Amino acid sequence: MKVLQKDNLTVKIMPTRDEMGKIAAEDIRNKIISLLSKKDELNMIFAAAPSQNDVLAHLTAYRDIDWSRINAFHMDEYIGLSDRSKSFGAYLNEHIFGKVPFKSVNYIDSSSTDYEGECERYAALLRQNPTDIVVMGIGENGHIAFNDPWIADFNDPKAVKVVPLDEVCRTQQVNDGCFASVELVPTHAITLTCPTLASGGALFCIVPAGTKAEAVKHTLNDEISEECPATILRRHSQAVLYLDADSSALL
Repeated sequence: MKVLQKDNLTVKIMPTRDEMGKIAAEDIRNKIISLLSKKDELNMIFAAAPSQNDVLAHLTAYRDIDWSRINAFHMDEYIGLSDRSKSFGAYLNEHIFGKVPFKSVNYIDSSSTDYEGECERYAALLRQNPTDIVVMGIGENGHIAFNDPWIADFNDPKAVKVVPLDEVCRTQQVNDGCFASVELVPTHAITLTCPTLASGGALFCIVPAGTKAEAVKHTLNDEISEECPATILRRHSQAVLYLDADSSALL
């Protein structure tokens, strides 16, 4: 493992994707156990994407985590999705929410037609349950959650909002194997905003694969700005970025 530092952000580079997921899961597990020794319960936010497969597989394999003291949330969800099996809620149910006994699982309601009302409902839940840990990724265009470069706002007044999805973001969903064509990818989503994600006590960002190499390069080398939303990680005192050989290839 190679360890780098960029501003406040710690970067851990592993030779393989599986090892990246294993090390990230071990760090998350250690943070959970440490926090539960001081608090009655925790609140965690999870990303839903194939990039998270490895870390979630290793994390759910631990038998010494008291999931019954953890409230789970997710960070974004499609609007107008006809096939609910493609929803981020369905992904998280398959990979973690349905595999371990959380105290509560709090889904963004993809079936709601009152989008603004759903944003307000979920924002209220997050206010009532301040985030301790975020498990996240980075998009091919540098987005975090669905905060694409042209819509991201580091000082966003909203905690949760409706956003349009750009072509790069929608194409990534095809590249990830989530949809057969870009025409099938929804054009809008509900997302937690940049300040909501950055307010988490500890951020664990897992980014494998060569398709993310360009975004990783910009995250670590560009000025901190909304032009590459993931650069906000470099401001956080407890953020760690996990890479494999492919995603770190341009560093």
